[in-house]
Amino acid sequence: MKIFMTGATGFIGGATARHLTEQGHELTCLVRNRDRATGLAGLGCELVDGDLSDRSRLADQMDGADAVVHGAAIYEVGIPASRRQALVDANVTGTANVLNACLDAGVPKVVYVSTCGVFGNTHGEVVDENYERSDLEFDSVYEETKYEAHLIARNLIEERDLPCVIVQPGGVYGPDDHSALGQQISKFLDGKLPMIPFGTLGMGVTHVEDIAAGIALALDKGEIGQSYILNAENVTMRQLIEVAGSTAGKKAPSRDMPTGLLKLLRPIGPLVGKVMGQPPNLSELISTADGVTIWATSDKARKELGFRPRDLATGMHDMLAAEGRLSGS
Repeated sequence: MKIFMTGATGFIGGATARHLTEQGHELTCLVRNRDRATGLAGLGCELVDGDLSDRSRLADQMDGADAVVHGAAIYEVGIPASRRQALVDANVTGTANVLNACLDAGVPKVVYVSTCGVFGNTHGEVVDENYERSDLEFDSVYEETKYEAHLIARNLIEERDLPCVIVQPGGVYGPDDHSALGQQISKFLDGKLPMIPFGTLGMGVTHVEDIAAGIALALDKGEIGQSYILNAENVTMRQLIEVAGSTAGKKAPSRDMPTGLLKLLRPIGPLVGKVMGQPPNLSELISTADGVTIWATSDKARKELGFRPRDLATGMHDMLAAEGRLSGS
């Protein structure tokens, strides 16, 4: 199958590109910076230069493709106001351009990589693909823009018969992850996390290779017009750190960082962020994490796609082994 892919230089995208090429698919990857795409070239992917801003050019580049996987997005939380437009351009306008270009080019099948974050705070409930959030008060620009992008995909499916399958990963982890979650795990393992920030934050977590496998399954078996949650396990931040600790032979911090202290420091967020290794907008960071759960079930993907993610204990062992962080390694 000839597949046109966006976002292949990202963490999930890179794993997905590896998975698809190993399956024998021919990939053409849209890249903005070829310096970041050496790994893709090594996989045998064809690289085409461009970005998400030009619908007509995108349609030309994906012409003749059997499928498109659209995973390009900006994931940042705790951003200053100056970064808002960049997320709108990438996550909302970019998604509209790519998906409309798929229609223009007559692509037979599309997989759009959304997120469980569009559900917002599930307040302790484990939700499925049919869940509808009760409000549009977003905790972050990322959540807002991905929600808008999700609606764009749904509307194009319903109103213009876009042959699209939507996948919704939750939190992701894996070797060499430089996201906020990956940095949190690394700080703990490096002995630089005396207290756990937002220990009660609830999230779904899935090994990156399993998300890649889930995207490939959606491409192969996903029913057009349907959404599939790709999530292995629902945990709290404290539980995640404790599993990392038990796997690496390290004791997790006994205390959570007082959220009230962080709230008091909001006026000097940029300074505090530099010192604590946190983003500059503490208000947005707190709103996305304090008392929040984004818990969802992947029962549908398991039943209909054959999605079989590894559990957290196994996935954490695999990640730390790959990074040489296991005790005695």
